[in-house]
Amino acid sequence: MTIASAILTTAAEGGHDPLAVMMQTFPAFIIAIGIFGLLALVVASYRNVSNRHAPKAEQYAARHGGDAHGAGH
Repeated sequence: MTIASAILTTAAEGGHDPLAVMMQTFPAFIIAIGIFGLLALVVASYRNVSNRHAPKAEQYAARHGGDAHGAGH
């Protein structure tokens, strides 16, 4: 059973209009989509950060004699 069908069944049993119940939850859906959209933009903005800093990390590793990843752990 999906969430939408559960809402419709519960609304029909209680004597409420199913469309009215679904329209009351619609703003929460829009807010959730907006939040996930913003988070997707943040993730996309950091996509290439490691590639931009790879030469710097290689220079550090060469100067300090070893791999820069995992040092000190």
